[in-house]
Amino acid sequence: MTRSPVDRLSPLIPHRSPSVPGLPWPLLRSIAAVANAPLTSIAEELREALAPYLASTALVIFTEDCTGRPQKKAGLESIISGVSIDELDSLCAALKGEEPWRGDAVIAAQERPVLAMNYLSSRALLVVTDPVVHDAEGGGVDAEGDIVKYLWHLAARRIHEKVADAPPAYLLESRAASAERLRVTSELVDQHATTLEIVAGALRSTELNDSASRAAATDLVAKALVRLRTLSDRTTDLVEEPVARAFERLREDLLPLTRFSGVEVQFVEPPLNGRALPGEVAHAARAIVRGLLLAMLDQPEVRRVRAQWDCDGENLLINVRDDGGGALSADASSLGRLDRRVQALDGRMQVDVMPGWGADVSVTLPLDAPQTAPGDVSAWNLGSRELEVLQHLASGQRNRSIAGALNISENTVKFHVGNIFRKMGVSSRTEAIALATSYGLR
Repeated sequence: MTRSPVDRLSPLIPHRSPSVPGLPWPLLRSIAAVANAPLTSIAEELREALAPYLASTALVIFTEDCTGRPQKKAGLESIISGVSIDELDSLCAALKGEEPWRGDAVIAAQERPVLAMNYLSSRALLVVTDPVVHDAEGGGVDAEGDIVKYLWHLAARRIHEKVADAPPAYLLESRAASAERLRVTSELVDQHATTLEIVAGALRSTELNDSASRAAATDLVAKALVRLRTLSDRTTDLVEEPVARAFERLREDLLPLTRFSGVEVQFVEPPLNGRALPGEVAHAARAIVRGLLLAMLDQPEVRRVRAQWDCDGENLLINVRDDGGGALSADASSLGRLDRRVQALDGRMQVDVMPGWGADVSVTLPLDAPQTAPGDVSAWNLGSRELEVLQHLASGQRNRSIAGALNISENTVKFHVGNIFRKMGVSSRTEAIALATSYGLR
């Protein structure tokens, strides 16, 4: 029987008899809230759960599992809107294992006190800015204490499990958001790189005096260019994952299961030079193999399972087969859930069950998003002008360009954009573009 996140953490909760005054019902309610939180609000729930023990100006969760929205944030808008992946990466380099780290770090372009913790199982990072530790109810709880650490681990597990069991709609939105973030970041990188290269060219000019100043400035600009390119590469890493690394993560995830199941599991690796996988394809592929393996291990006669990945340049090819007696049903509900996940990525799953010879499951996942026909956007109740603005937004245009194309003022464009966000139920330009793209608007 699968244990819930709360069940798994129950040994970590302070044990107090119901007859003893001071039973931590608020803590238990907080645990339940974090364990059941949707991805969109888990940062808020975690910050509220930590508040009796650890106050903060902002809380940021960074996880590579969520390719569409790797950051989940709560707190002061000036902090959560300004924090960058580059800053989080730099902070992560200071951490050792899962032990809490305290110190000053640059977050949202300003150095401030932080408390940071890793969760290595899902490569997640927690950052709390301006932490203030409370001695909750005289219990001696501090920021390095069990309750804070376990609440964070619970949230990280919740995120990992939600992504692993993501519904089709989440996968489509994640793919659209990932592509849009990569496009916008690439444009910004090109713009800033061009600017810095022009500055560097001017500083290298022999017509300028003070060679020492020129050399120092040139060196500074060169380092800025390297840092900018590194940020671009890091963004790409979140959107795409090398196929060999993705397969190795699968093997690591399944290692405990394969070690104690009594069943021999053979992993056939993909080619090292195979095409990189989009993030949501990599996560879905791992979840699919994991689900197939669990379904096959439920059969009594299985002694060996073989899992193989391959790439043909356009698709990730997955094959999982067992040596059982063919008791696995192609109509099983567990396989139906996996098939829906495959279809969400425009893939195909074929199940061949041969009585006396075992089961053979093949999955094909396209690496490129399908070309989507325009969907029905009538539910958003957009006016004709708002729909025009949204189409220009989805094509990557900024407000000034939209104003010029539609012969209206930039303030009018801002007004329409605000109405579009409200009607679509989104809070940012990237979300609006991702959702519009998923409906085929371009």
